[in-house]
Amino acid sequence: MKKQWIAFQAILNKEVTRFVRIWSQTLLPPVITQMLYFLIFGKFIGSRIGNIEGVDYMAFIVPGLVMMAVINSAYVNVVSSFFSAKFQRNIEEMLVAPVSSWVIMAGYVSAGVLRGLLVGFLVFAVSCFFTRPVIHSFFMIFIFILLTAVLFSLGGLLNGIFSKNFDDVSIFPTFVLTPLIYLGGVFYSINHLPPVWQHISRLNPILYMVNGFRFGFYGLSDVNLFLSLGLLIVFIFGLILINFRLLEKGVGLKN
Repeated sequence: MKKQWIAFQAILNKEVTRFVRIWSQTLLPPVITQMLYFLIFGKFIGSRIGNIEGVDYMAFIVPGLVMMAVINSAYVNVVSSFFSAKFQRNIEEMLVAPVSSWVIMAGYVSAGVLRGLLVGFLVFAVSCFFTRPVIHSFFMIFIFILLTAVLFSLGGLLNGIFSKNFDDVSIFPTFVLTPLIYLGGVFYSINHLPPVWQHISRLNPILYMVNGFRFGFYGLSDVNLFLSLGLLIVFIFGLILINFRLLEKGVGLKN
């Protein structure tokens, strides 16, 4: 058990050191990107919209933009790092060492969560220069941002396991993840959409994460809060089992 704990710490320290050392590539870009969103959507467009559900538009988009940064950072951190370990054949050192698949998964996912939460905090800090978000429930804010970071870190690991080249690393984030984020209620409430599009939007899992996180700030949500939590937990456990099974079998690792 002690050896497994040491292995976990080694993986986590390596991953955290990696993204902190290149902070100008891992931490700064998402902050600048979200700052532009605040300026363009919040300041310029938001001044014309006024408010949504009684909340100033600038303040309304804060939870969505923070969640967007967390999702992207957690996902990209794990998929890029894990694929790099495969590409450079560093992963083979862990496979031949007495390190459990649980430890490998926990190490990479924990690093992804830490980067996601750190970027989320930085984006939220920047938002305070544009508006003054209120906090309705600190617990709901924490639980939703933590579970979302865990979920997309696991998703990044799954992508990394199956990726065979650098193109595979970027296909899912570009063509699936990004559209889902933009259509996940980051910039709007689905209550303002036609009924047909409201039903379609409810098929987007990111909608539930964004709204659960927004509930923590303003106490309002377009979807059922318990359903949002339930979906997050189910998805997390599903990805944990899938990733563990793939790591145990060595899928995409022992070629």
